[in-house]
Amino acid sequence: MDHAFWHQRWQNQQIGFHRDAFNALMTRHFASALATGQVFVPLCGKSNDMLWLLDEGYQVFGVELSELAVQSFFAENQLKPKITQRGKFIEYAVDELVIWVGDVFDLTATDLASCDGWYDRAALIALPEDLRKNYVELLINRLPNGSKGLLITVEYPVGYRQGPPFSIVEQEVRDAFEGRFKVQREAQVQGFVNNEVSADNPVTEQAYLLFD
Repeated sequence: MDHAFWHQRWQNQQIGFHRDAFNALMTRHFASALATGQVFVPLCGKSNDMLWLLDEGYQVFGVELSELAVQSFFAENQLKPKITQRGKFIEYAVDELVIWVGDVFDLTATDLASCDGWYDRAALIALPEDLRKNYVELLINRLPNGSKGLLITVEYPVGYRQGPPFSIVEQEVRDAFEGRFKVQREAQVQGFVNNEVSADNPVTEQAYLLFD
């Protein structure tokens, strides 16, 4: 990952990808992916979706490159985490929430062994094509057998804008994941441009369930 790029985005608060509201596709469809257990949230940022997962009774294991993002999440939600060094990662933990600060590609199968499922709204679409392949391999090879996931992507016309977030069509999702997971497209809704919905907006969000 381009560490400097993401650290600068957070330092300069160039975080148009962050939303205060819970993602509607997640609240409607996540229970179909996983009824209970620990949820892996890669590139979690300071996403409030983690609060929804906690409120629904899940345990949350997030991983985020930017320590500023993680510190902001805990401060904004008035949570006081215990901070511990975990190998290459710094762990922030409180109750059923654990967030590791570090590079998601440094995770091992052992690190993910307790994860029952995963939720990706902002990881796959944040990565350029070469890193998307590595990220998919991480999920395929290091998540435990039986893991189920909810993947949310965005689509927009070629040339409409520069990523991130990058446009990812359904066939790319299937080509990437169907070697291990069954891929089930659940829904499509209008997406956001600069965090706003507009009448001429060609951006859509898609939700996919992935399961062994």
